[in-house]
Amino acid sequence: MAWDGGCLLIGQAHRETGMHSHYAIQFSFGLADGIRFRSSESVPWAAYEGVVIASRQPHAMDATTVGRSATMLIETETPEGRALAEMFPTEGITAVMRDRFASAAEALFSTWERHRHGDETAKAARNAIHSVTGDLEQSTMSDERILKAVAYINEHLDGPLTLTEIAKQAFLSPTRFRHVFVDQTGTALRPYVLWRRFLRSWELIRGGASISTAAHAAGFADAAHLTRTSQRMFGFAPSALLVRAGQSPAATQPGT
Repeated sequence: MAWDGGCLLIGQAHRETGMHSHYAIQFSFGLADGIRFRSSESVPWAAYEGVVIASRQPHAMDATTVGRSATMLIETETPEGRALAEMFPTEGITAVMRDRFASAAEALFSTWERHRHGDETAKAARNAIHSVTGDLEQSTMSDERILKAVAYINEHLDGPLTLTEIAKQAFLSPTRFRHVFVDQTGTALRPYVLWRRFLRSWELIRGGASISTAAHAAGFADAAHLTRTSQRMFGFAPSALLVRAGQSPAATQPGT
């Protein structure tokens, strides 16, 4: 499920992911300790109680041994994302001890059992993030020009979006807009737009839309394009988000 600035993937993993990297900061943990990650195929798996993974850090995940697992993907320019970036290294996979988030993790899994993919579960996921960030003072994106550009992006994800077109919304030249956008969001425009397309497609799929419908609504060429890009960036196909009739939602979540 998605909220403005992040999303949650929760359930039972049945296989490990391939190596991938993405724009979002990742916070993951299992119902039990021992969720495994590695930063390249040449290094052994390492087991963790919880992890924070920096934006664009290559990694693979194996949550098959911990029962259910939860992964939160957080935009770098959100208050939560900036707080995590200030607290944790900007590269690598960092261990987080369970005593920092144990109560929030228990509440998240129990809330999901009761409400599945509703607003209550999204709130519990954000509470889990806040259990790690605590009361750290959090900076926010403040440039009104970039806020307008981001709003425009979110309203036009179903079609092509160009640097020139988006820069016009901020009343900036493309060159100047590129610089200001990176300064405000911590990422380049293209990966940000792609991340927002994924959030839109995942939200639609979780809401019952077909992969083809979700792909077109989020600006992908077709279902195959969405699937290929999802596998490359997140290590799983969007079909893993589908809940088949009569199947527990826990059975479809592969991790990321």
